[in-house]
Order: sequence, then C-alpha cells, then structure tokens
Amino acid sequence: MLTLANPLGLLALLGIPAVLAIHFLQRKAVELPVSTLFLLDRTHRDAASGRRLERIIPSIPLWMQLLAVLLLAWFLAEPRLQKSGSVQRIAVVLDSSASMGVFKNDAIARLAAELPGFQGPASTVELTVIESAPNRPRLYAGSSIDELKTVLEKWQPLDGLTDPTQALRLARSLVSREGTVIYLTDTPADSLPFEARLIAVGDPVENVGFTGVTFATEEGALVWRALVRNYSKTAADRTWSIQTATGGTEPRKIRLDPGALITLQSAFPADAKNVRLVLTPDRFPLDDTLPLVAPKPKSLALFTATSPAFADLTEKLLSALDAAVPTNDAATADLSITSYDLLDPVLPPGNSVIFVEDSTRSGAYLKGGILAEPHPLLDSLNWQSLLVRETIELDRLPSDTVILWQDKRPLIFLREKAVTRQLCFNFDLRLSNASNQPAFIVLLHRFAESIREAKVAPTSANLETGQPIKITSAPDLPLQIAATDLAGKPLPIPSSTSLAPATPCFLTIRQNETPLLDAAVFFADTREADFSACGKSDPAANANPSTIERHTQPDPLWRVWILLLIAALLVSWKFTAGRATP
Repeated sequence: MLTLANPLGLLALLGIPAVLAIHFLQRKAVELPVSTLFLLDRTHRDAASGRRLERIIPSIPLWMQLLAVLLLAWFLAEPRLQKSGSVQRIAVVLDSSASMGVFKNDAIARLAAELPGFQGPASTVELTVIESAPNRPRLYAGSSIDELKTVLEKWQPLDGLTDPTQALRLARSLVSREGTVIYLTDTPADSLPFEARLIAVGDPVENVGFTGVTFATEEGALVWRALVRNYSKTAADRTWSIQTATGGTEPRKIRLDPGALITLQSAFPADAKNVRLVLTPDRFPLDDTLPLVAPKPKSLALFTATSPAFADLTEKLLSALDAAVPTNDAATADLSITSYDLLDPVLPPGNSVIFVEDSTRSGAYLKGGILAEPHPLLDSLNWQSLLVRETIELDRLPSDTVILWQDKRPLIFLREKAVTRQLCFNFDLRLSNASNQPAFIVLLHRFAESIREAKVAPTSANLETGQPIKITSAPDLPLQIAATDLAGKPLPIPSSTSLAPATPCFLTIRQNETPLLDAAVFFADTREADFSACGKSDPAANANPSTIERHTQPDPLWRVWILLLIAALLVSWKFTAGRATP
C-alpha cells in the first residue's frame, strides 16, 4: 500500500502543461535560398520575429523535461510504503443515551464507512467498542468491521443523559497515545477531551410523548393525570386512547402547539390491573405509551397509647400519612405513639414515637443554642425557633443516637434495637411550640415512612425507567421477578431488583408466592425525548503525519529518482544547448 505523506507535492505536475506550452511556442525558421542543399549543414528552427503556435514537435529535450517534472512531483509528494505488521488501535465510545435509538442504523452505517479512513496506512486495525455509561462491559474487541456491525445490530441504547468523559478516558488508556478515540453520538459538540474525534449522526426529529403521571382520589374514584409534551418547533396533531386487557377506548384527537405541555386526565378503569395510555406513534417510541397500575402504598397500622392530651397530634399524623389505619392492638401495630410518665415508666417494645409527659408544668425555658446532628431524618430542617421548657427526662442508653441538642441537653434521640426503631422526644410536647414547627411534622412523617419502608408487605407503584426500587423482603429467601412488555409478552428476567428496567414494562416481584411489588415502568426522561439539539458532524478522519510515519517507511528508491532527475535535466540542457544558433 502506497501513501503520500505530502499530497500537495503533486502540484508540481502543473509543470507538465507549462512545458508543453513552451514547446508549442516554436521559433519561426529563417528562409535561405540556396542552389545546392547538400552543401548546407542541418539547421534548427529559430525565431526570426515574434512567436506563434505551431504543432508540437517531439524531441529529446521535451521528453527529458516531462520526465523531470514527473520525478520532481514524485519526490515532493514524499511517497511512503506500508510497514508489514503495522497496527492502528481504534477505540469507539458509543453514546448509550436513549435518543441514539432513533439513529442507530445511521450510526452503524456511518461508523462502518469512516473506520477505514481512521485506519490510515496501517496494515491491520484493532477495534474496541464501549458504551458511554460507566461500568459497562466491552461491546466488541477485534479487527473485523463486519463483525462489529453484527454486534451493534443487537445494541440497545436506553440510558439517560450521560457524561462521556469517564468512558473517553478509559478509551484513551486502551489505545495509548498513538491510537484513535472516536465518540459516536447524535449531538455535535465543540470539543472533546483526550483528543477524541467526534462523529455525530443526529437530526432534529419531531417528537410528542408522555412526561409523567400523578394520581388523586376525587369523590371516591381514583383519577390519573398524565402530561403530554410537544418537543417540536411546529404544531402537532395526535390521538390518544386508554387500553386494558379487555379492550380500549376510541382514539381522541389532541393538538399541541410548538413546545406545548398539556394534561390528560380520566378515572382509572375499575377492576383493571394493567392500563396503557397510547399516543399516535412517532420515530421515538419509548414515550408514546404510558403503562399504569393503581398505586397502593403499604398499609401502616397506627396504635395510640398516649394520654388524651396527645389525641390531636395522633389525628394530624393519621391524616398526613397515606394508607395509615388506626388499630387497637398494640401487638400487631406497625407504629405506636405513646408517652413516658414517671408514674408508668414502661416503654413499648416495638416501633414507637415517645413523648415525655410532665404534669408539673413549672419548668423554665431551656437556654442555649440548638444543634442538629447530620442525619437523614433531619436533613434540611430548621429548628432554630423551637422553644422548650424544662421537664423530666427520658432514660437515655449509651447506644441511643442524639439527633437534636439544646446546649448539653438532648432534645430528640433515636433508639434502634434489632428490627425496631423508637423516636424519643425528651421534652413535653405541650410545654413547647414544637407542634407549630414545620420541622416537627416533617420529622414525624419521615420517621413513619421509614417504618413503612422496612415493612414486608405488598405495594403497587408507577416507576420511571432506571428508577431505584426499594424492596423489603424476608431474609435468606429468594425473590421471583417477572416482567412483561406493553403487549403482555414475557421479557427476559431483569438482572437487578434495585433498579427499574430500562424499557417500559409491567414488573412483578414476589417471595414465596407472596406479592411484594406490582409496578408499571414508564419512560419520562424529557432530556432524551428532546431532539432539537441533534445534528451531524464530520470527523476529519485523515491520518496525521505521526500516524503515517509510524505505519510506513520511506521509498527505498528515492536516491535513484534524484539521480534520474539530475540526469534528465542534464540531457535536456545538452540537447538544447547543442541546437543554439552561433
């Protein structure tokens, strides 16, 4: 394989028409009348006056001058020959975001067309393909472009917006400094780190899709409200319908202005398990269908053992918590609200919220600064306006975790034993303004929800793709996971129970045939659904000088060409000088 290190050297070939033009402009011959032609020496055609175009006459100087121009152009172009066994390493980082699914076929074709240019003069190429999402295995490692295309046909980009910096760093380390790193994406970028080359294959595709859903109970009926967004710069007409396992509604027309966001709502179909809201399909199908299940949180049985003085607090807590039901059985309750009295100092054994009950009501207000310890229950809560009077104190154990102090007195601490948790308020709620503090209500709500999360019980939820899943199950027992696509066909078993699947589906998790989770997983990533910034770019795949020098060697006959050039010039000069008129 021949490579020209300096293709601009071929501009020297422009000397060929220049030489031919000179030889077209021959000199006019002098007419000499003589009687005996054999007495005359052989003459040359010399110009008598002016110049005019005449038929070109082949001559040794002409051929030597043309040969000299060819040799000069060859020498200036710096021809180099391919080294045997030279290898060019190329690492391709694929943008794994969901929007790339629209341009997958274009991306594969474009990459296959550009790779030979990145190989340059090397005899072989080593290809490594990874995704932009971190901690993913390599998609391909080899030297065949056809095999690479086969692998990419099975590739499914489904991630959210990812930063490719870490993947580009890994790619550069795989190919070293001399290799080439390519980032294949759908959105052009001004520059990339680690000297990566960009191949963008996107287009500003028009898209309309669902962005999310909420639920509310109105007049005893469960009502859903779904948001639909038009990401395009032009108005869009669509239809939508409700589909269940037993049928569906007639499609209804909607019109969305450019960039508009509208709300669709209706009652959740009675006795329906899996429901789908379906839009008119477009090029980005992930957000055209919104799967739904009726949400149902874990029930929370609440037992109240406090004095009538705390009855109002219990009512507020019951109204603030979803699926909280009162119970009179302390043994089966998930959470108890109780008070501590010196006359009855026995504390409940299970999950509890405990208040001090001091009947003296004579203490002065506590002095000193209020300090909140770093803890998830107190995250972003402000307690600086809390006023507390001096009261009796709870007996605190060394293992208790204080989360709120006033000076040296613990106001709130957390007691954890095995699987039980107790939130202890070390003051009388009635002798403080805690019930008027937003932080107090939020703290109680967070603690109650933490008890709910730790409960092993069935729940139903609507999740976004890739959303973390919090499942509480019995220890040392396997989980049974099943997923079906939106058409009801079984999907491969998800590899993880900690994250929702990457594609919209219906998901169930059981343990010993006991249901733990029924979920609908929908796509709602508005960043990936917006194609307005997508476009194309050229990668400038020409081999750089260092790559050419590394994979090729100079023409071994370059000295011969120089000698031929000198010889051609000398021969041309000799014959031209010999024809000169004395």
